[in-house]
Amino acid sequence: MTVTRVRYSEAFKRQVVEQLERGRYGSLNAAAKAYGLGGASTVGHWVRKYGREDLLPRNVRIETVKERDELKEARKRIRELEAAVADAHIDHCLEKAYFHVACERMGVDPEDFKKKNAMTLSELRKGSGKGSR
Repeated sequence: MTVTRVRYSEAFKRQVVEQLERGRYGSLNAAAKAYGLGGASTVGHWVRKYGREDLLPRNVRIETVKERDELKEARKRIRELEAAVADAHIDHCLEKAYFHVACERMGVDPEDFKKKNAMTLSELRKGSGKGSR
């Protein structure tokens, strides 16, 4: 299967952008359709390339005070959780390092120690008298 690539000249690209500037087309889609282009994203790329981002459509978000406050609170909570995860990771790394130092001082291979002393959660529950729920 042969793929045909279409290359547009700089003059053609500038002409499309110029027509948008003059208001001949109300949207990128309309310009793309008028010139038989594949899609509005091609025209949008040209508009950005030639520094006319003012011609691009803008998204305006309208929200209530409650929504804004919820978003603000959610972002705050995300920052707190990210900090908590970072702290937990540091704690884990320190515990792992302490474990390896302790094993080294006892003259024991850490992996062997883990295998010999591994207990399942159910064994821990039986031993502590909690049992299963």
